[in-house]
Amino acid sequence: MQVTKLTKRNHYEEITAQIKRMIVNGELKVGDKLPSTKEMSERFGVGRSTTREALSALKAMGLIDIRQGGGCTVISTLPSEFELPELQSLRMNRQTLLELLEARQSFEVSNAAIASSKRTEEDLAVLKELVVQMKSAAGNDLEGERTDLLFHLTLVKATHNTILVQLFETVMNQVETAIREIRRVELYANRSVAEQLYEEHLAIFKAVEAQDAEAASLSMRQHLHHVESILMKYV
Repeated sequence: MQVTKLTKRNHYEEITAQIKRMIVNGELKVGDKLPSTKEMSERFGVGRSTTREALSALKAMGLIDIRQGGGCTVISTLPSEFELPELQSLRMNRQTLLELLEARQSFEVSNAAIASSKRTEEDLAVLKELVVQMKSAAGNDLEGERTDLLFHLTLVKATHNTILVQLFETVMNQVETAIREIRRVELYANRSVAEQLYEEHLAIFKAVEAQDAEAASLSMRQHLHHVESILMKYV
């Protein structure tokens, strides 16, 4: 496995691109095992956390399988013109996605304010536990996605308004279908982004805990702007 040593630090995208290119070109075939994380980190000249982020991204693309203690194995090869079906659909329906994101921001900002005044101690306990789990899940795409979605669902449930819960579930189901794979790679598998998302969710939680509706709304707005700025690169 011949690789090009990186000149930039913490640049997991370059590692992802190099390994993906080897798979597409047939240099790495289905069933082939990748070198250990330690060995790849040394070859690329990066830290192990950066290599793990790249491997998580490749896993989210469906190219490799990562087994605990068993290394990484190539499980799929893709044509050079490969593009996620979700991304193609997203581009074809750009206006619909923009409207969904706009709707989400409108009601989630309001939800945060309402939850601040109506949340119970039980609601806070669940939100707090999810924030703790989110911190430890940084770089783990599946666990990061799970805790993120549950945080937002728990927050809307803390409004104790069944109509708002139904509205959230309807819009988010459509958003998730369109951008699930892109979101996993760009948000949750990227440790630095995941850590920033944790800080944003923590700020929302603290505002809701303090029953500060204005701060909760502002924190939610800033969080959603950050997420949308990343997703819009692919639209």
